[in-house]
Amino acid sequence: MTKGNVLLVTLDQLSASVLDGDLAAHVPTPNLDRLRGEGTYFANHFTVTVPCGPARASLLTGLYAMNHRAVRNGAPLAKHHATVATEARKSGYEPLLFGYSDVMPDPTGMDPEDPDLSVYEGVAPGFRELVEMRLDYGREWPGYLASKGYDVHMGPGDWPSFFVPTGAGLPRDPAPYAAEHSDTCYLTDRTLMALDIRQRLGDAWFAHLTYIRPHPPLLAPAPYNTLVDPAALPLPELRAPDHPFVSAWFSQPVFGGLYHGFDGDCAGMTEARMAELRAVYLGLVAEVDHHLGRVLDWLDATGQADNTLVVVTADHGEMLGAKRMWGKESVFDPAFHVPLILRVPGQAGGTRVEAITESVDLAPTVLDWIGRDAPPAMDGRSLLPFITAAMPADWRDAALMEADFGSPTKVTRFMENMGLSLDRAGVSILREARWKYVHFGGGVPPMLFDLEADPQETRDLAADPAHAAEVSRMARKLIDRMTERRDRRLTGWVRGG
Repeated sequence: MTKGNVLLVTLDQLSASVLDGDLAAHVPTPNLDRLRGEGTYFANHFTVTVPCGPARASLLTGLYAMNHRAVRNGAPLAKHHATVATEARKSGYEPLLFGYSDVMPDPTGMDPEDPDLSVYEGVAPGFRELVEMRLDYGREWPGYLASKGYDVHMGPGDWPSFFVPTGAGLPRDPAPYAAEHSDTCYLTDRTLMALDIRQRLGDAWFAHLTYIRPHPPLLAPAPYNTLVDPAALPLPELRAPDHPFVSAWFSQPVFGGLYHGFDGDCAGMTEARMAELRAVYLGLVAEVDHHLGRVLDWLDATGQADNTLVVVTADHGEMLGAKRMWGKESVFDPAFHVPLILRVPGQAGGTRVEAITESVDLAPTVLDWIGRDAPPAMDGRSLLPFITAAMPADWRDAALMEADFGSPTKVTRFMENMGLSLDRAGVSILREARWKYVHFGGGVPPMLFDLEADPQETRDLAADPAHAAEVSRMARKLIDRMTERRDRRLTGWVRGG
C-alpha cells in the first residue's frame, strides 16, 4: 500500500470564534472556508491545556497535562513519552517541523550548558526541524529581515525593532516589513520549497507546519493591518463572574507583549483600543489564510491533494478582550475552544461534528490514518470514525481541561492573590455541552456555569444552594475522569505478555 502524506497545521492562539462565532463574518478566510467545505469541521473542539508549551505537548503526545506534566512554558517533557512523530517514524516517515513546537527537552543526562536547555521553544522528540521560527528566541527570520535591509535590533525593554509599528506607532499602523517579508510569508515560502523537493523525489512526507500568527504582538504588515474595520466589529462580553480567580487575574499588569507600548493594564483598556486590537488580530488571521491557500493550491497543482491528510487546528485560543482579558492564561472558553478541520482523502466533505473533541485526539487520529495503533498511554482517540462512519457509541460527553498558574522561579499573581503554593496553583475543568465545572487547588472555591442559559460564563453558580447537587455531580465526574486516565503507559502490562 502506497503511503500517504500528512500535513498537520497549527495556528498559534486562534480563537474558534473567528471561524464559527461572532467574528466569522468580519474576516475573509476563503481558504479555511474552502477546507471546511472539502473536509469535516469539529465545532466543539477544545485544547486540553494552556498556554503554548503545555498545549503543544498535549497535542503531540496525545496526553493530558496531568500525565505529561510539561505544565508550563519551560517545563520539560520527559523523554519516555511517545509523540506522534516518534510513532510515525516506526512507519518509515521522517516528520519534518516547519516552525516550532515549544517543547523543553528532558534535562536528564544533559549538560547544564547545553544550549537546548537555554530556551523553552525546543523541538518535540521525533521531529526534524527544517525551518526555525521561534517567537522569543528565533534567529532565522530576523536574520532574513536583516539580509533584506531592515533594521533588526533589540530596543528598550528587549522589544524587537521589527515589531514596532511605523508612523504614529499605533497597533493598527503597518509593520516595518512588507507583506512579502513577513514571518508568515517566509515560513510558507520555505515550507513549499522543502516539500516540493521531496515530492519530486517521490517520497511520502509528514509535515508539521506551525504558524506563529495570530499570536501577539498584534502587528500586521500592509494591507492586512487595515483589512478589517474596527468600528464594524462586535465588542466581546465584558462582564466577569465575582470570583477570586478573576480578582487575581487583574491584580497586577499582565504580559506586555500584546502590542508595542502596552502597559499591561487590561482592565483600563478603552473599547476603541479593544476594537483596534481585535481588527489587527483578524488581519493576521487573514494573512495566514492567504498563505495556507498557497499550500493547498500546491497540493492541488502537484496532484497530492488526494493522497494527503490535512489537519488544521490551533494550539489554544485567545480571550480577545472577553471579560477584559487578553491572551490564554484563563479558565474561560475563549482560551480553550479552538477550531479543528480534517480533510481525509477519499471522504466526502462539508460535514460538521457537534460532539465534544479534544486536542489529545489528534495524535491518535494521525496515527490511525497512517496505519499505526496509538500507544496505550495516549489519552485521546482517533477521530476518523466521525468521518468514515458514525459517532462511536461510547464517545466522551465532556472535555477535560487543565492549567497551571504557578511558577517555580517567581510568585505569580495567582499564587499571591489566592494564597497558593506552587503545587496548588493548578486548575482542572470539566466541560459538558451544558454544564462547566472549574476546580481550583488550594481550597479556592470552584466555579459552575450553565452554558445553556449563560454561554458567556458571566454567572458563577457554584455557591448557589440550588445548584449544590450539580456541583457535586460534576466534581465526582471530574475525579472519575482523572482517575481513569492516570498514566497508563505500563498499567496494562503483565508478566509474560
